[in-house]
Amino acid sequence: MDIMNIVYAILVLGVLGAVFGGLLAFAAKIFFVEEDERISQVRECLAGANCGGCGFAGCDAYAAAVVAGEAPPNKCGPGGKKTAEAVAAIMGLDAVAEVKYVAYVPCSGSCDTAKLFFEYEGPKDCVAAMRFGNKGPKACQSSCIGFGNCVRACQFGAMHIENGVAVVDREKCTACMACASACPKQIIQKVPYEQRVLVGCRSNDKGAQTRKLCDAG
Repeated sequence: MDIMNIVYAILVLGVLGAVFGGLLAFAAKIFFVEEDERISQVRECLAGANCGGCGFAGCDAYAAAVVAGEAPPNKCGPGGKKTAEAVAAIMGLDAVAEVKYVAYVPCSGSCDTAKLFFEYEGPKDCVAAMRFGNKGPKACQSSCIGFGNCVRACQFGAMHIENGVAVVDREKCTACMACASACPKQIIQKVPYEQRVLVGCRSNDKGAQTRKLCDAG
């Protein structure tokens, strides 16, 4: 009797499993949405950095937006002109040249020119340094702290610290602006690559006060 109960239970479970499996398969067919094959084609053309420089969450999101007509084909900074042309060809569009941008740190307050507000001996982290007051150890509150949070955020090796100030390698920069997001002072700007005349200070203090805090101000 016990064996028969077990057999019946197995049979019932088997039938229920088959029924629910069939229902799931039926529902999958009913609600299946076929993906536009152009999305994968566009995705393959992209650099694959998932840097977010295009303004979307990543390469997949950007590819879907291009196919949906919600984004132009020339927003992949790391891919440049070649990628823009390839994506445009898939979409049957003309590849309009995108203005190239790069990140820029508007600060000249190096270890030689910037006055110190206090001596900092903690971890080399910009966020940690700001917790001690005055927005960091340098007297100028608008200055680059220079501990490299932006450098660590850049996946293209386009930034380095030079004498206490973050410097951008314009040739490597893709303007993804991950560096700007990592900067606790939010001082990093996006500027046109062709723009060569740039202000090397972002202090809002009056001239005399600025020069009092930094010789390069």
